[in-house]
Amino acid sequence: MKISIRRMIAQLSLSCIVATGCLGWSAHVQAQLVPGTGTILKQVGDDFEDPEWEYFHRGPKSSEEIDGQMRAPTGESKNDRWFEGAKRGHPDVVKRVDTPPGGLPGSKGSLLLQSLQTGIPGRPSYKMQQEDFIGNVQYRVGTLSVSRSPSVVTRVFLPPVDEWENRTGPTFAFRLALTTTVNKQSGRGLFSSTKRESETYWPGLFLEFVSKDGGRAEDDYAWLRVRSNNRGGDFKGMQVEQTGWWTMGLSVTPDGAVHYYAKPGLDDLTPDDHITSQYPYGYRAEGFKAFFFNVCNGDDGRTWSTPWIVDDTFVYVAR
Repeated sequence: MKISIRRMIAQLSLSCIVATGCLGWSAHVQAQLVPGTGTILKQVGDDFEDPEWEYFHRGPKSSEEIDGQMRAPTGESKNDRWFEGAKRGHPDVVKRVDTPPGGLPGSKGSLLLQSLQTGIPGRPSYKMQQEDFIGNVQYRVGTLSVSRSPSVVTRVFLPPVDEWENRTGPTFAFRLALTTTVNKQSGRGLFSSTKRESETYWPGLFLEFVSKDGGRAEDDYAWLRVRSNNRGGDFKGMQVEQTGWWTMGLSVTPDGAVHYYAKPGLDDLTPDDHITSQYPYGYRAEGFKAFFFNVCNGDDGRTWSTPWIVDDTFVYVAR
């Protein structure tokens, strides 16, 4: 398989969005906040350099989102910096491995995430399912107010394309868990009432693969999908023109906007790596609870997901 570079998807600039309202979003946002700006929070995140790094799976994974089964106790890492998502479970393989060639200088360890059964354990669904591997922020340092301008940066190793699961659709994601306050109505007519409630939502960047074997494309190719615009719709962000190491970042400014960044290579992110800025679902973020990775596959009980490797994933606050 070969990624086609003929399917060029231009990066979306902030000036385009503000001037034209493209992608359904035209509200003013504050100046860019490049992920990695400010002070690193040493209590969260991970560089996977500890030779004794270990993850405890603890039995069948949760699948509450599918069948209502949250199977306790849930998995967690020995260093208390990662845990299983109770709604969708964790990857079947969570393992510290040698850093692939070309990694960050001095890095000896990275983390492999891969799955076979992404849905209900032992019951293939034969459709795309996903799992959550969550960076522990809320329970170690508390929910971060967006007034502190939080951000998170990760490095992701994209393996050679012939190692990818040969399936059109999402294969990996890097996301945030954010909170906002919404009005929720209950009851009807004279008995209806409205109250303010906290709402959690999950914006982020998805790696999408399009296989030529599915008949939808002349060549295999991949791209980054952004979740989401102010109406909750995903849209195309940028083309993936090469495999190997990538740097991705997500940041949140005090006005509640989310800013998306990515580029091939391992250099620190800069304003030039900005993809877009959005108020996903029309929400303005108030709190930053967590970051997490999704691992996806076709859940047929036979085909493993793409082997994703991540390294040096850290949270920063600019204020």
